Amino acid sequence: MTNNHVPVLIVGAGLAGTSTALFLGLHGVPSLLVERHPSTSNQPKARGQSWHTMEALSYAGVAEKMTAAGYDISLGMPIVIAQTVTGPPIHEILGEEWPDWSHLSPATMAMASQERAEPILADRARELGAELRFGTRLESFSQDANGVTAELKDLKTGEISSVTADYLVAADGWRGEIRARLGIGWHGRGDLGHAMVILFDADLDEVVKGREFALFYLQNRELSEVEGTGSFVSTDTPGRWVVVFAYDPEIRGWDSYSEAELVEKVRIAVGIADLEVKIVDRAATGIAHRIADRFSQGRVFLVGDAAHTMPPHGGQGGNTAVMDGFYLAWKLAAVVNGQAGQQLLDSYDDIERRPYGDLVAGQQYSNMIFRSAPQLADGKEDPIIPPEQALLGYRYPGGAVVPEPDEDGAGVEDPAHPTGRPGSHAPHVWLPDKSSTIDLFGRSFVLLTESQAWVQAAGEVGERLGVTVKPVLLDAPGWREKYGIGAEGATLVRPDRFIAWRSVGAGTAADLEAQCGRCWPDDVRSHRTFRLDAGVSRSTDIQWADLCRTRAGRIARLGLDRDRVRSQPSAGAFQGESAQCLERVGDRGGAVRDHVADAGNPAGTDDVSQP
Repeated sequence: MTNNHVPVLIVGAGLAGTSTALFLGLHGVPSLLVERHPSTSNQPKARGQSWHTMEALSYAGVAEKMTAAGYDISLGMPIVIAQTVTGPPIHEILGEEWPDWSHLSPATMAMASQERAEPILADRARELGAELRFGTRLESFSQDANGVTAELKDLKTGEISSVTADYLVAADGWRGEIRARLGIGWHGRGDLGHAMVILFDADLDEVVKGREFALFYLQNRELSEVEGTGSFVSTDTPGRWVVVFAYDPEIRGWDSYSEAELVEKVRIAVGIADLEVKIVDRAATGIAHRIADRFSQGRVFLVGDAAHTMPPHGGQGGNTAVMDGFYLAWKLAAVVNGQAGQQLLDSYDDIERRPYGDLVAGQQYSNMIFRSAPQLADGKEDPIIPPEQALLGYRYPGGAVVPEPDEDGAGVEDPAHPTGRPGSHAPHVWLPDKSSTIDLFGRSFVLLTESQAWVQAAGEVGERLGVTVKPVLLDAPGWREKYGIGAEGATLVRPDRFIAWRSVGAGTAADLEAQCGRCWPDDVRSHRTFRLDAGVSRSTDIQWADLCRTRAGRIARLGLDRDRVRSQPSAGAFQGESAQCLERVGDRGGAVRDHVADAGNPAGTDDVSQP
């Protein structure tokens, strides 16, 4: 049995897992990503990357690849409700073109399927320092105050390896076991049905001409004996299509359908009785509306379908999975790098991402009722809100932000009329160089202002707290109005583009320092570390005591000597700093523990703020 340590272990290499690994790497934190399947998904599902997702992917340098991996969005993607593909529409939800949201976001949608999106995310994650192991299954895990210990099985060789990690991210999907092992319950509508997915080849060029990339929701009792519902959609392969129909496994198993029966289902869906059809593959899936009661427990965090399972109607399941990784990664990185503590991680769950998971899952469920399952309507479903509000107008009224006295707790706002208040998505404003304010974010906290005094304050505060606050002097018409500040004011924006705090008028470095402490929301001074990207250094013994506090738990737990520390993959400058720390205080982990105890931290302590 082999042993090693990683800052973050991620289980599941779907959209949520690969994006978490990618964005952790973007913030300088390597991870180990394991997946029981031999490769990324080969299913042409979860198509589409929405505007807010493409903003995030642009920070990671993969937005252009994602666009190229999908079809040309200028062709549009009508969403049609009908009995058959060739029959008259009952209702059309989207027309021939996508809406123009250039006033809301600098990004444009991409239409890559999961089959093509996952490899792009996985490759970029590797480039940024992640290790990916396919054909590897999580056998067991345990956690304590010091971290997580997991046993992994190589499904090809049968070898068992033990891995320790500071944190575990559960991206193991809606059928995954980690949430259940943690005893975390769920709420929602539960199972909504089962569906058969038929992948087939057929010559439909003339049938779908002008609507090659349309999505059809089919209401047809001949197609499905259960609910009379199904769907038809294109794939990334020319001449290859997907038909989905509802079935009841209590009445008949998915594998009991003959190929001739599947061909007949395709002909019914298309509306051509003698269509030549070649069945390529079949699969069974389920539709559910479930949201985990908690998105974290101790050092374990849920992302993607492990946290929220929703009907596919609206296309935001995959987007929400990617964005879970985006929003969690910067917080984990801040803690792993010694810049913040447990309260920042707590904000991921009950205050920020879980309410949004409820919102999106509720919207998708309501979309399902409207588009294909009107029999489920009971008057208790969520009212459907404009999509731009759900994607670019959702808010975090609390959490790692500094609410203003008149905060009303609203979960969404109209991004076309932004308030600029803390907890809101930073407004998009075109700048003179044709870039956007959105392009300024993604890596660190950013302070937007027109005042040189705030620029100086940002430098002072960053140096004192050991965190990066990047000041940006803006000169763009109308930006202050969108952000709700005056000529002497400033707005502090988090790495994930959410406004953390603002000062409508003039202020001081002391004001900014106090609010930074609330935005984490721990006292960042108690987690002081190096500003690695800015080269700030201190040479006092207290500097080394602070550094060893943030590294001691990991070093002491592993009992590492200098050579092993230098070879251990970790975040930022962990290798060099930790080795130097050991040089100062002794070669072995026990000496580190003694030094940390002398510095005011009880020997053996390793809380979540001390990776």
